[in-house]
Amino acid sequence: MARRPIALVTAAVLFLEAPGIVAINALMAGFLEAQSMSLAGMDPDAMVAGTWGLGIGSGVALVLCALVALVAGVRDRRPGRLGRGLLIGCAIVHGVLGAVAVGLLGWPAFAFLMTVLGLVALTLVAYGKEYEAGTGAPEEAPAAG
Repeated sequence: MARRPIALVTAAVLFLEAPGIVAINALMAGFLEAQSMSLAGMDPDAMVAGTWGLGIGSGVALVLCALVALVAGVRDRRPGRLGRGLLIGCAIVHGVLGAVAVGLLGWPAFAFLMTVLGLVALTLVAYGKEYEAGTGAPEEAPAAG
C-alpha cells in the first residue's frame, strides 16, 4: 500500500482547503456587515466577529490536520494519539458538512467533501495499529498452541 503518497496528498488537499474556508467565511462576514441586520436581537457586529472567528478557527484546525498528515507522510510513521484525534475530528466534520452540503450546495460540494473524508480516513487506516515503522508490514499473529 502506498502510505506515504496518500498522507502527502491528504496534507496537500487540507492545506489548499484551509484558505478556502477562511475566504468563504470572510465573504459571509462581508455580507453580514453590509446587511447590518440583527437576528433575534443579536448585535450585527457580534455576528460578523463570530463569522470571522469561525473562519479563522476552521482554517487553523485544517492546517493542524494537514501538518499531522504531512508529518506522518514525511516520517512514514503513524500519527500520535493527539494527531489521530485531530484527523478523526476532521473526518467527522467533513462527513457532517457533506450531509448538509448535498442539500444546500449540491452534489459537487458533496463529492469534494466526501473525497477529503476518504483521504483522511485512508490516511488513518494506512497507518493503522498494526503498522510498525521500518517493517512495512503488519505484525503476524502468534500461533495458537
